[in-house]
Formats: sequence, structure tokens, C-alpha cells
Amino acid sequence: MTEKATFGAGCFWGVEAAFRQLEGVTATAVGYLGGKLESPTYEQVCSGRTGHAEVVQVEYDPEDVAYEDLLAAFWRVHNPTHRNRQGWDLGSQYRSAIFFHTPQQQAAAETSKRERQGDHRKPIRTEITPASRFYRAEEYHQRYLEKQGRSSCSVALRSTGS
Repeated sequence: MTEKATFGAGCFWGVEAAFRQLEGVTATAVGYLGGKLESPTYEQVCSGRTGHAEVVQVEYDPEDVAYEDLLAAFWRVHNPTHRNRQGWDLGSQYRSAIFFHTPQQQAAAETSKRERQGDHRKPIRTEITPASRFYRAEEYHQRYLEKQGRSSCSVALRSTGS
């Protein structure tokens, strides 16, 4: 039986590609979560006025990959010390966020955040909040980098010593 995990770590294209590479991840979808507008479009989310974050929803088999391993991948693919930005992307839709689906995920996320703080000079700004309704992004965003013949974004999202 699979479980879901949802992460916001900047532009969802590169984040999705990173999670797709993990053994035990059975499916991914990019979309929008955490806002106030029903069925938002990409353009609406990019306006920064809907409150949504660009997210990747990961379906995974906990027999093959632990939630803690997904958290480790999340911390690797972005800089959690930036507020509402990753690389060149600015706005609340690019915020660092862990949207938990269970109390166990919440506890693991909070523990992981505390542990990761020691890796950074600046405070980690990642929000940890209950998952709300996930709105799947338009089809052209799904597996976008793969469709472009790329395996990752060209912008380095995370610098060490943040």
C-alpha cells in the first residue's frame, strides 16, 4: 500500500525530477497546495495572490523508501533558509514547505528540520503544515524536464553554508 508526501521547494519541475529518481517512489504529480482559491491555474498561482505553493506530491511505498529518506531528498534539492525564493524564482509560491498527511509525518518533519538546522548558519524557514487540497497542475507541467529531454534544472538551487 502506498502513502503520499507533499513538498514545496521552489519551482516544481526540478523537485519532481529529483523525487522521481528515488527507489520506492511510485508516482509524482506537480501542483498547487496551501492557498485559498479553488482550482487555481499556473498563471493565478504565479501572481502570488492565491496563497498556493508550487508542490510535488509524491506517492511512495513505505516498504521500499522511508518518509525520512524523502525528507533527506527534500533538504538536498533546495535552500531552506531562503524566504519565498529559490534560485531566480521569487514569490510565496516558491516557499519551502512540508505539507504533512499524518501525525507521524508531522513529527518526522519537525525532527528533521531541527536536525538540519545545524547544517545552516541562517535559520531554516521551511513551514510545516497540514496538507490541504492538492490541485494538480496543468498537464504540460507534469514531468516537464523529462519531456524536454533534461534530468534536472540548470540552476543550482542549494549552496552549502547557508
